[in-house]
Amino acid sequence: MKWSDLKNELMEDPAFRQAYEELEPEYQLIRAIIKQRKLKGMTQAELARRVGTRQSAIARLESGTYNPSLRFLKKVAKALGGKIEVSLKCDN
Repeated sequence: MKWSDLKNELMEDPAFRQAYEELEPEYQLIRAIIKQRKLKGMTQAELARRVGTRQSAIARLESGTYNPSLRFLKKVAKALGGKIEVSLKCDN
């Protein structure tokens, strides 16, 4: 079974869909970090050196299995030549 088929099947479950959608901001950030790192021709090891951490920490960040602090994300952004912007959006 392809991932897309499995995902479509799982998305029919309202609880799964809600959990998946709640994680989207984290995955958007991870995708942006990976994209910028690759555009700059950096390995995970090089990014880690610039951040002042280990390659394994960058690997965990990029895999989504690590819940980084805002301070860490700011260091990663700076090492990539960018910055983190945080906002709060309310429904009212």
